[in-house]
Amino acid sequence: MKSIDPNDFKVVKKVSLKNIPTLLDIKADDDEKEEKLDKVQAKLSDLQDVMYSHNKYSVLICLQGMDTSGKDSLIREVFKEFNPRGVVVHSFKTPNSTELEHDYLWRHYIALPEKGKFAIFNRTHYENVLVTRVHPEFILSENLPGINSVEDIKPKFWKKRIEQINNFEKHIAENGTIVMKFFLHLSKEEQRQRLLRRLEEGKHNWKFSPGDLKEREHWDEYQKYYQQAINKTSTDHAPWYIIPADDKEMARYIVAKIIWEEMQKYTDIKEPELDEEIKANFELYKKELAK
Repeated sequence: MKSIDPNDFKVVKKVSLKNIPTLLDIKADDDEKEEKLDKVQAKLSDLQDVMYSHNKYSVLICLQGMDTSGKDSLIREVFKEFNPRGVVVHSFKTPNSTELEHDYLWRHYIALPEKGKFAIFNRTHYENVLVTRVHPEFILSENLPGINSVEDIKPKFWKKRIEQINNFEKHIAENGTIVMKFFLHLSKEEQRQRLLRRLEEGKHNWKFSPGDLKEREHWDEYQKYYQQAINKTSTDHAPWYIIPADDKEMARYIVAKIIWEEMQKYTDIKEPELDEEIKANFELYKKELAK
């Protein structure tokens, strides 16, 4: 198997999604990919334990991608070795009535991970510059000053939202949240095949929604707005990684490997030293427990 270098997937300059492959051949079969993933899973789990005791950083993993890109299964497989208390998954769907009474970032702020823990956003704050750009009428539900119709939503509105998202990520990064954002880059043909499987395989029927086909009609628009958002918000403190997603097993391994490699940069994450007085009395504690 070819080695995985996070820098090969990291967005450090303007990208064009149509020029980035959705399938990566690293000369490995599924068993080898699974074996590699298992090893990284275990290392990430151990790292989270150390993070919990260190208690200074949290990690926010953001996952975006078109329908059927594999977000749910990636979460299940990459983080399954974690202590359940050390990782929380949030799936952001259409805002409810309570969420709409606040600004659009509020529900994301309150879902941020505690120190020592991981949070995974399955769909993220970027829905507010993706779905709402394809369907700008959704903005009207936010009841914003000066926005009374779709015609009131000008280009400067979206520019401002991008600035707000960048500021949001900068703020949380400066306060100890490590942010990594992954776009699962799926081809339109692979999406078609996965939607067909949902219809043809009984155990996956429940996943199918006619709405998936309606959104598929907007494929080119979504690609355009994903590309714009990624290019305008990939920063040193909150980078984007574009992950070839036509091969689910490969995508899972790549994401896990990137998280592991990036976390190695935080060399200060260590288990705290025990108080010297406590260490000096180890033998005494053992004798007491032996009674």
